[in-house]
This record gives sequence, structure tokens and C-alpha cells, in this order.
Amino acid sequence: MDERKDLFIGGEWTAPSTARQIEVISPHTERPLARVAAAGVADVDRAVAAARSAFDEGPWPRTEPAERIETVRRLAGLYGERRDELAELITAQLGAPISFAKRAQVALPWSMMTAFAGIAEKHPWQENRPGMYGQDVVLRREPVGVVAAVVPWNMPQFLTVAKIIPALLAGCTAVLKPAPESPLDALLLAGLLDQAGLPPGVVSVLPADRDASAYLVGHPGVDKVSFTGSTAAGRQVAAACAANLTRVGLELGGKSAAIALEDADPAAVATAVRFSGMGMAGQICNALTRVLVPADRAGEHADALAATLSAIRIGDPADPRTQMGPLVSERQRRRVRHYIDTGVREGARLVTGGTGPPEGAERGWYVRPTVFGGVDPSMTIAREEIFGPVIAVLPYRDEDEAVRIANDSAYGLAGSVFTADTGRGLDVAARVRAGTFGVNQGYTMDPAAPFGGVKASGYGRELGREGLDGYLDVKSISIASA
Repeated sequence: MDERKDLFIGGEWTAPSTARQIEVISPHTERPLARVAAAGVADVDRAVAAARSAFDEGPWPRTEPAERIETVRRLAGLYGERRDELAELITAQLGAPISFAKRAQVALPWSMMTAFAGIAEKHPWQENRPGMYGQDVVLRREPVGVVAAVVPWNMPQFLTVAKIIPALLAGCTAVLKPAPESPLDALLLAGLLDQAGLPPGVVSVLPADRDASAYLVGHPGVDKVSFTGSTAAGRQVAAACAANLTRVGLELGGKSAAIALEDADPAAVATAVRFSGMGMAGQICNALTRVLVPADRAGEHADALAATLSAIRIGDPADPRTQMGPLVSERQRRRVRHYIDTGVREGARLVTGGTGPPEGAERGWYVRPTVFGGVDPSMTIAREEIFGPVIAVLPYRDEDEAVRIANDSAYGLAGSVFTADTGRGLDVAARVRAGTFGVNQGYTMDPAAPFGGVKASGYGRELGREGLDGYLDVKSISIASA
């Protein structure tokens, strides 16, 4: 078993303040993979103090953007050399199929580093604006300060890069807190950050439990919190930040709807639903989990979904042929099974799947892809985020009702519409209240496009120019004639 005894604090590998450890369990074998040091509150204090000193007194915030861009490009080069190792770590920790881990969990973050560097090269770091009263105004975009980046386990490198890289390009310093389920890839990244030549204190990496995480987001030395996680946890983070007037960005849960119009191909819709989340066994915040279909074609769509999802190859995530692995933990499997039982109890029609394990999966936290038909919008499986491979098919009478059902949700992260008429699809997209949307596809995580939600899915944006702006303050300087 691998054992990591040190934490990366202030640019150095150092012993933790406590003897607590995090045990990383394989969701495929149910056996321990590694033990890593768990940060305590004293370690959080050290990391924030190092970041505070590096921001207030160190060189990083005062370097030219071009120098920070060059450092990020150097990091991308180092990252590319270790991408296979990163993918293998993510597969072992989370049960993500190795093909999905290489493509989405590692290659996409790698490309995002270069994309962010390109965005930063074109960013208006300073601009002049004529004032209303005859005086000149200079606008400077400056780093917001010390950033606490709190990342969940489901897409750890993607979400880490989406926070840390724009923060670094902006000139911020940061404390990264990975989830207890996925500390190994975060610690590997810490080594790469060190090799990239960042000044001391610019980034610290603290695997930790919930108590240390709560202490970090409420720390008075932090200027911005960037949090991705559940809506319930997001509310607690927002409250902690409010006490210190700390800026916060929240990317939270989702219950995204795929609206199939009457001219949509059921097979194409089913394929898009599969690729929106089944690579991580439905454990994706913007997965299309509500499929809204014309009532007179409901059976056709349910059957197409059942055929597509039941054909997914489930098994050992390290096998390149595997298309879906296990859920991340026994607790997560119990949660998903509970929702499946609830759907049956409330009267939804189980089309395929169920609570039993897939064939050949005697060990591991596996759940079969599950499709429910005849789902009413009031049912629990249509309203709550399940975070598993469970799809609800909801019939509607006309387009207006489809839009009403899509909007009848506490969440507003993503959604999609499927139709042969692209113009009509864009009209539907304009009517659905969501931060991101796809036409004839699940939402594409394009590094150039901002990503985030509305309502209980949070606020703030990551990726794109907007993702960089989230780590910058705008200073206005008025200049009177001498």
C-alpha cells in the first residue's frame, strides 16, 4: 500500500500537524490503495499564512502576465509527460474507466492549461477609458488575493485546473483542498507545480476531512473561495464566506433536462444521454438525468434509452474495454439504490436496471444503468439529484409543457434540446433557465465557454474569459490634468 506522510505547504513537503490519515479505497476491489496525511486546522493556518505572505510580499502577484503565462505553459509541459500516470491514479481512486480517465479526466485539463494561457495573452489587463467629465480613466485588472479552491472527487483534475490555473494567471496565490476520495492525483499535481518553478507559498495542497475544509473556507486570511460540490454543502460555504465578506464562486448540483422534440431521433437522444454522464456512472453534475419526451413517443424513447444503456460494458475500470465502472463508495451506492427503490415505490415503471449488481460484479460498488418510464414531475427521482446512473423519462403534451417541466426544478446547471430544426432548438434553449445548454448534444465542456449554473446550481462562472475574470478585481484610476 502506498503511504504519503507529508503535505505540500508553502512550496515544501512538510510533516502534518496531526497523525490523522485518509485511507483511499478502491471502488472496484473494495481494498485499500493508499494512506495519505490528513491536514488539520494548524496545517490550514500554515498554508493560508504562506499564501498570504506570498501574495502580500512575494513576487508572484507583481510579475508581468507574460511571465505567469510562461509558467503555466511550463506546467502544461510537465503535466503532459505525466498524464498516463495521472489517469491511472484517477481510475484506481474513483473507478473511472481508464479510457474515460485518459480522455476527460486528464487530456481535457491538460488542454485547458494551454487554452487558459491563450485567453490570458489576449486579456485586457489594463485599458484606458474616456471619462464623462473630461478626465481620463485607467482600468487595471488585479489579482483578488488568496484563493481557497475546494474540489470534489468526481472530476478532480478538470475542476482543479479550472480553479487553480486562472487563479495563477491572475496573480493569485492558492490553497487547494482535494476531496478525501481523490487525494493522490492532487499530490502528484503538487509535485508538478513545484517543478514548474512557482515561488514559495504560491500554492499549497491539503488533503483533509470536512472539518478542515470548513475551517479553510471560513478562514479570515482567504480572499476568495471557489467551491464545487453539493448544493447543501454550497449553502454552508456561502454562509461561512458571508461572515467574512469573502468573495465566493459556487458550482453546485444539477438535475438537467434533455428535451426531445417530436422530430428528435430516440437513438440519438439516448446516445447523448449516455455520453453526458455514464462514463462516470452518472456521477457528473451536468449529466442529462431527466429526459422529456412527447407523450405519444414515450415508449419509443424509453426503449431506446434502455437498449443503449443496457449495452454499456461494465467492469474493471482498468480494462480499456470497460465503458462504465463502479460508484465511488459504498455510501454512494446505498444512496443510488435508495433512489431506485423510491422510484419503484412511487409508481415509476422500471424499464431496465434496478438495485441488483451487474453480472460478474460480485465485488465492487457497482450499480446497473437504470431507466424509469412514466415518471411524473412530482416524483422524487424527477426532482432530487441522484448522482448515479439513473434516468427518468417524463412525457409531455406540447412544447410549452416541456419547457415548464424543464424549469420546474430547484436546479439550473445545464440542459439540452434535440430537434431536426436548429433554429427551433435555439428558441427552446432561450426559454429554459440554465447556465449552460446544448442543442442536439449534451453540454460540451469547451475551455473557451463559461460554465456554471443558476438557482440552486450556484453562481459564478468557470472556464473562458469569465473564468479568469473571477479571480480579478477591477481598479479604476481617475487622472486629472496636471
